[in-house]
Amino acid sequence: MDLRYPIGQFEKPNLIGKQELSSWMETIALFPKEIAQEVTTLTDEQLDTPYRDGGWTVRQVVHHCADSHMNAFIRFKLALTETDPIIKPYHEALWAELPDSKIHLEPSLNLLKGLHERWSKLLESLDDEDLKRTYVHPEQGRPIPLDEVIGMYAWHCNHHLAHIIVLKKNNGWE
Repeated sequence: MDLRYPIGQFEKPNLIGKQELSSWMETIALFPKEIAQEVTTLTDEQLDTPYRDGGWTVRQVVHHCADSHMNAFIRFKLALTETDPIIKPYHEALWAELPDSKIHLEPSLNLLKGLHERWSKLLESLDDEDLKRTYVHPEQGRPIPLDEVIGMYAWHCNHHLAHIIVLKKNNGWE
């Protein structure tokens, strides 16, 4: 198993249907509860264990999810209120090294809970026209429709949950 991508990389389906979108939205809605369940019983030593050699610690992964999903929520709002906005990328690896990524998890778990509640309500409100609105990521250089972005962030949730679950299993922390 490739510990960097334990569930594989995101693969956009050729056709994104209602059932796929519904499943992805449910993944996003449930993520805060699921990640909290995986990390709340871990010790500080376990939280400070990298999920793979050269990878982030569990603590950094949780804080990264809060950072990433805050950016995603803002990107959704930009796409819904502007025409093809060019979004601002950020250096995820550098953010993960900042002091706030080394603190206890409660602030990020609380942030994810509130953020995902708002994000889920926003996602539920989107109609077919909204789902085709786009933003442009400078590194990809193309308009990315929101229906695809929903899939990417559902994958992102499952991707980082898998990092934690695999680490726990491999170390007998279950």
